[in-house]
Amino acid sequence: MLSFLLVPLYTAVLPTSEYGEISIIFSWIILFNVILAYGMETAFFRFFTKEDDKKTVVSTATISLIFTSLLFLLAAFTFRNGLSTISGIPVEYITFTIFVLTLDALVIIPFAWLRANEQPVRYAIIKIFNVAVNLGLNVFFLVALPRLASDSFWGKLYIEDYQISYIFLSMVVASAITFLLLLPFYFKTIYKFSKPLWKEMMRYAVPVLIAGIAFAVNEAFDRILLGWLLPADIADEAVGAYAACYKLAIFMTLFATAFRLGIEPFFFSQAKEKNAPETYALITRYFIAFGSVILITVVVFADVLKIILIRDSDYWVAMQIVPLILLANFCLGIYHNLSVWYKVTDRTKFGAYISIVGAIITLAVNFILIPSMSFMGSAIATVAAYGTMMLLSFYYGQKYFPIPYAIKKISLYFFGSILVSGICFYIFRNTYEFTIPLWIAFLTLVLVQEKQAVKLLLRIK
Repeated sequence: MLSFLLVPLYTAVLPTSEYGEISIIFSWIILFNVILAYGMETAFFRFFTKEDDKKTVVSTATISLIFTSLLFLLAAFTFRNGLSTISGIPVEYITFTIFVLTLDALVIIPFAWLRANEQPVRYAIIKIFNVAVNLGLNVFFLVALPRLASDSFWGKLYIEDYQISYIFLSMVVASAITFLLLLPFYFKTIYKFSKPLWKEMMRYAVPVLIAGIAFAVNEAFDRILLGWLLPADIADEAVGAYAACYKLAIFMTLFATAFRLGIEPFFFSQAKEKNAPETYALITRYFIAFGSVILITVVVFADVLKIILIRDSDYWVAMQIVPLILLANFCLGIYHNLSVWYKVTDRTKFGAYISIVGAIITLAVNFILIPSMSFMGSAIATVAAYGTMMLLSFYYGQKYFPIPYAIKKISLYFFGSILVSGICFYIFRNTYEFTIPLWIAFLTLVLVQEKQAVKLLLRIK
């Protein structure tokens, strides 16, 4: 949500080259977030629902992450100048990033504890407050402060050409406040470290870590590769345009992320029920049904949304990636739903294997296509990676933990939405007298097929 809200601001204030530079740093942040979590969040959920001594699970996971986070802070801060030399990223940005990564790692278990104990309101309030602080500071530093700089007081705070640093400073402050809000968790925790339990949790977590690193490669490495493989004089601009248009997929990402956050604890809690496979099948069907509607809706109105979200027309050169990125994130959302089988059966190594295959595809296709197709090659690589992961998870899931998916119905939604989206964007783009009736027809189809689910959502008897 934060990235969604900030796109209009960044694209209005920053040139494409600077937005591209920020996007590359954000890509590294995604990768290191995964490394610093090292699968402990998923392991926490598994053992919290599995073990009787839940306090020991909480304390063991908490101590583990405190130790590794502080170790990272010390090591990264010591070698930040060397990291700057190797990466070409200014040391000031690296310093900000180190603090953001450390603070974000320290709130992993507190947030997981809220989810596991079914406290969504508190979870949401803290998350939204983080967004509000970050967004507010961005608006203040990038919009208000330059206008107030003529005043003697505000002029002392304003630094010219400091926009990127202001963005990272906003992130540090927001992360610090979030940590302070969750600090009571640390005072309430009874610190008892169980080495045998930690070893079990790590055995479960390591495959998740490997899968997470592979996922980070799939999710964010395309920006880094664009920066490496394109000529230096156009690389940052291409990354900036690609990253901005990529954000139009945020509607799908928000839906998939919110769904996953809510449903992951539910998957574990239902694992021992006799009708668990039927429940999982129904949930996946609903996800694909509503996801297909989001896909078509964003594609049909993409050129309206770009005016609202991406203020500078220089960024619009990458608009052709939008349907592909939406489809890729749709496949990723389906994959997360399908992945329940290896999580509840403790076969997390399959998650690692599948994600590694996706990462290999991401790297290979990007290396092959970027030199000739630029960011379009990255979009194709993203679809290929997530689509393959989705299919592999379905295949092995049916082999080891059969779930009675409604194949005909979900195939209708999935392939129908792809067909209609392709027609609307690549053939009849901006021809709304044709595309809107198609959109309405597909929406009607889904509503008729899933009327019981819609009634439930709307609380209609």
